[in-house]
Amino acid sequence: MIIFKIIRRVIAAILLVVVAVPLYAVAVTWQAANNPLTRKADVIVVLGAAQLNGRPGEVLQARLDEAKRIYDLGLAPRIITVGAGAPGDRTTEAASGKYWLSTHGIKSKNISALEVGRDTWVSTENYVKFMKIKKIKDVIIVTDPFHCRRAMTMANDLGVIATCSPAKTGPNALGNSGKRYLIREAGAYLAYVSLGRHGIHISDHLG
Repeated sequence: MIIFKIIRRVIAAILLVVVAVPLYAVAVTWQAANNPLTRKADVIVVLGAAQLNGRPGEVLQARLDEAKRIYDLGLAPRIITVGAGAPGDRTTEAASGKYWLSTHGIKSKNISALEVGRDTWVSTENYVKFMKIKKIKDVIIVTDPFHCRRAMTMANDLGVIATCSPAKTGPNALGNSGKRYLIREAGAYLAYVSLGRHGIHISDHLG
């Protein structure tokens, strides 16, 4: 009987973990999207999204709009756009982002385009490396709301201080994106934090 009680307790504990851990991932992903803490920083980073022959797609456009908004508020003195191009593209996500910002009131000298990265981890590695070369360490990440938690966690793990200012418009804004995006990003976040570097490929595939 004692053995059966122990087995039941072990099974109950396993079930608790199986349920509680994913719920935690969903909760922190939701919290970061709905309660962003944005403060002054050294730089704003716009994570890449699709562009069409130099014209930002809807998701990237929403991120650029948000980056310009907080730049104009004086929250950071410079912007980094990040993102490579897809096979066959004539330009890159970073270049198209810089061009749009520079033609909408932001001096080109205050924008750096890092034309690398087709996923969150590679993009983060490269902009953090750039920040360390420039001896700056405080960043505001601009991305989709449900992407904020994972993007901040990766940046923090690489040694910079990160907050997030989520896009307020576009197809992935809170009012437009649904539970599917939340669950997908929560799964990607969980894969990253639980498996470390081994979970990076999984997390970017999910998110």
